[in-house]
Amino acid sequence: MLKRFLAPLALLMVLSLVLSACGNSSSEEDTTQDSEDNSNDSGSENFEPYTIEHAMGETTVEEKPERVVILTNEGTEALLAMDVKPVGAVKSWTGDPWYDHISDQMEGVEVVGDESNVNIEKILELEPDLIIGNKQRQEDIYEKLNKIAPTIFSEKLRGEWQSNFMTYAEALNMEDKGQQLIDEYDQRLQDFADQAGDKLNQKVSVIRFLPDHVRIYHKDSFSGVILEQIGFERPESQDVNDFMEKATKERIPAMDGDVLFYFTYETGDGAASNLQEEWLNDPLFQNLDVVKSGDVHEVSDAIWNTAGGYIAANEMVDDLEKYFLENEE
Repeated sequence: MLKRFLAPLALLMVLSLVLSACGNSSSEEDTTQDSEDNSNDSGSENFEPYTIEHAMGETTVEEKPERVVILTNEGTEALLAMDVKPVGAVKSWTGDPWYDHISDQMEGVEVVGDESNVNIEKILELEPDLIIGNKQRQEDIYEKLNKIAPTIFSEKLRGEWQSNFMTYAEALNMEDKGQQLIDEYDQRLQDFADQAGDKLNQKVSVIRFLPDHVRIYHKDSFSGVILEQIGFERPESQDVNDFMEKATKERIPAMDGDVLFYFTYETGDGAASNLQEEWLNDPLFQNLDVVKSGDVHEVSDAIWNTAGGYIAANEMVDDLEKYFLENEE
């Protein structure tokens, strides 16, 4: 009799323990989820407004930026480098609508015009909580943008993209992340220079073909700044602290150097490519020492000039490594 009574009692106790364990497990999972949710909420609750000095004055960001619109191509690269996907961005100067080297990171991003023709209505539809742009490009619409959301502008666009990069990092309240990326980039340039050694004594020439003219690029250009930071020499006519020279064919001899890189801004109608072919086959160009030595290289216009940001800068260094370091015999 006693055994018959104890057996069901034991089974009941086992079932009770199992149910209790299941209940505790469920409770722990809920507690963990609550903790994670509370952690996220806490992050928002603990957000402190910050004020940024920029090209248009001072702007205070009252809420944590989560829907950012960016109005420059180099700014788009800055955001992507800091793992921030914008909700809206100006289209790339070439590409459909983004440069090939960033297109896989821009899925779902809305186009808000281009740098010189921003679509304010589209920006309004996106309900951003932060807008980042550039005084040189968009000064005349700053007040309209600032009524939509806090708007922060960099000063200009040219060779010194790093200062703009840090402005964008500050705008996002991500100075530490931004500085880390700049430090990594600077270290990469130093490592390159250390490996290149005497190769830095080579004079690097940079030219660009556009639909209606040809440019010889100087030191205050995107590629020029990078070449100078690494320590490369430039041909005498290009070793000047301005942007570029619009060249006539009589100036082809000024393109000579130990190594020449060229890129072409092709908009789709073939005009720039045709101009490139005409100049490259001109007897004056064919007579350059750099052509005779076979050190003329075509590179990407987007990477070497048009994109103008952190990602493109690193890809330009990839190119330089290929031509100066990896091709050693």
